Amino acid sequence: MTAEPDLRIHFLDHLIPRATPGDYRVVVKNTLSDSDGELDAQDKLLPSEETFEIKAARFVLGEASVHAHYPPRESTGAYTRTLPHITLSRSILPWERNLAGTRAEQPSACPPWLALLVFGENELPDDPAASGDTVLRTVEELRNPAEVGVEGPNLPPGGVDEAEARSKCQTIDVPADLFNAVAPRGDEMYYLAHVRKVVDANKTRADGEVLEEGEYAVVNANRFPRDPGNYAVHLVSLEGFEGRLSGTLPGTTTAVRLCSLHSWSFTSSEGPAADPGALLENLVASGAEEPEELALRLPVTAPVTDDPEDDYVRGRLARGYTAVPQRTLSGERTFAWFRGPATPVTAFDVPTEHSPGPHTTSDHALVYEPEHGIFDVSYAVAWTLGRTIGLADPAYTTAVGRARRELANRATTLMALAEDPVRASVDPDAPPALGALRELASARFRELLSTGLKSPQLPDEAGRRTPRPRVTRAQSRSVLAEERAVSLLRTTAERNAGAIAAWQARLGLLQGVPFHHLVPDPRMLPLESLRMFRLDQGWLDALVAGAADVGVHTSVDSLLAPELNRATARSGRAKRAAGGLLIHSELIPAWPDIKISAYLEDGAVLTELRRAKPDKRILLVLWDGVPDKVVIREPGQGIHYGIDAGNRLGLRSLAADPPIGTPLETYYPATGSLFDLHLRSEDPDAGPAVLKMFGTGGLVPALAREFGLPDLDPGQLALELVNAPLEQEILSPTGTAARTETA
Repeated sequence: MTAEPDLRIHFLDHLIPRATPGDYRVVVKNTLSDSDGELDAQDKLLPSEETFEIKAARFVLGEASVHAHYPPRESTGAYTRTLPHITLSRSILPWERNLAGTRAEQPSACPPWLALLVFGENELPDDPAASGDTVLRTVEELRNPAEVGVEGPNLPPGGVDEAEARSKCQTIDVPADLFNAVAPRGDEMYYLAHVRKVVDANKTRADGEVLEEGEYAVVNANRFPRDPGNYAVHLVSLEGFEGRLSGTLPGTTTAVRLCSLHSWSFTSSEGPAADPGALLENLVASGAEEPEELALRLPVTAPVTDDPEDDYVRGRLARGYTAVPQRTLSGERTFAWFRGPATPVTAFDVPTEHSPGPHTTSDHALVYEPEHGIFDVSYAVAWTLGRTIGLADPAYTTAVGRARRELANRATTLMALAEDPVRASVDPDAPPALGALRELASARFRELLSTGLKSPQLPDEAGRRTPRPRVTRAQSRSVLAEERAVSLLRTTAERNAGAIAAWQARLGLLQGVPFHHLVPDPRMLPLESLRMFRLDQGWLDALVAGAADVGVHTSVDSLLAPELNRATARSGRAKRAAGGLLIHSELIPAWPDIKISAYLEDGAVLTELRRAKPDKRILLVLWDGVPDKVVIREPGQGIHYGIDAGNRLGLRSLAADPPIGTPLETYYPATGSLFDLHLRSEDPDAGPAVLKMFGTGGLVPALAREFGLPDLDPGQLALELVNAPLEQEILSPTGTAARTETA
């Protein structure tokens, strides 16, 4: 089954402006001509001339020009394999100024004048904490630093006027060795910027970036924040540094002064969530060879014996039970079996005909094993829990109390009317005097009135009614079984049934149920584990029945309770949960919007009925069926750049077949780590982790060879560097667990 893509995006190499910043002159000349040529008219119009200037951002960049950046400002996360990037609202901005040093192999390439540099702690003298701090200086102080050995941009003569030289800009001084280590080379600049054209996406991502439709410029960094700590990211101008991006500055240079147009900081951490891929794979590792290890039950480590009592206990534990303390009515202290609604196996149907209810205690739900003298308190606990949750909710008790009171009043009225056959035919819901008005409006009323007035007057005794026979309680209650009474009671019950049914439906999805009733023993769900389960419908019925039995105080309430329950059942159309998943892992806080989908064997998608986080590291998901396949997927938080789990690149198609961007399910390098092959430092464990683009060990030619191409374009490289969300498949025991990475 192919899922719909979260986004539809095109990657473009660059966006070349039709005119670069500078002074321009437009001259308009008018001529008059006929078939013989131009005429020398006496009143010929004089030429018209206009001058204008095109300006573009140079030393200052407004905040409105920055659409988003990643990692988010002042965030903390596992960014060790991420290449920070900045998204600019003005898609033409990185190419509005010319920067010399175009690669000879790419005569049409247009390198950007902007670069994104990443610095760690204690690397910048003016920002040792890597907080993104800058120093405010004039443009003249940027161009011509007063400090010995500090080099500024070599801007062309006349390129900065006097007013601009006095203006202020944010600057940073980068030590020469550090600049040589992290600054992009001249032939790499072309590959560190591209245009992102978002076709159809208006979605807020977990990192706060809104991917709106339109064209945006993206500038990528070339350094991975591999070591834990704070990092500062600066969008700098490299205008005037042409010829000094070869990796070697003049020997007298001690530092380079750059104009910082935008900066922010973040923290790259290492810890349990630093390798989400390993965590995700570890969650299902125990079920790779034995799928039953992913079932929600207590682990049994004791050796197998021939003792039948051991077999009995093992059988109970295998069905998801745990032993709990119990005190019997006689005062004896013993233990009982308990299991919550989540069961590793299909539960038996629970017989309810012998105790239809309503009930005031949970004794009816106790299960006794005479062979072993042990109680199973699972359903009794469920009934008591449902009753407790219902009583604790004022809104629910008010709705149930109102429904029972209205039913009791209606039943009392019907039983009272049963003593008088004449009044019994009257609709109790009819407005007062409505019957008399109908009689007055009838066509025969005049005739009946005339006849009555003409009839002889009877003696007083003749008009008196005979005393009505006394009706017993049993006889009056028997009226409630008549068709007319049943219809009136049903109508009364349905007035309040909707609110009650909605509340009970939420309870049926375990809302309000304490987590220790779902997982009675912490050993069932240890840290970094995933457990699948079925839901015992009998347990859920007992839970809802406990809440449904709230407010039964009189014999009339008990008599009418089934009618209210039937009305509630008719009003409730919510789906019942049948299967679920529990995850206890550091992935849950790391991936707050984790995607989990469930499928049946025929590919049908199950409906997710509830998702909850009982704890910051625990996730509960309930579906309307028992899945044959579950897919856990890293949330698509937007377009991030870097390398994937295992320090490799998940390759994507660059051709038409399969469509461009389709994951090829192959990885580069096939073995080993990209950190070992394509970093500038000869020692991959020392120095800044800066990506090497060209030359021996260059990433661009290596990827081009993988695809059989002579070279790659910036858009193609950006497509390959997009982080692929991790994906984990969990199949039914008839299949095998498989882990993939896909877009």
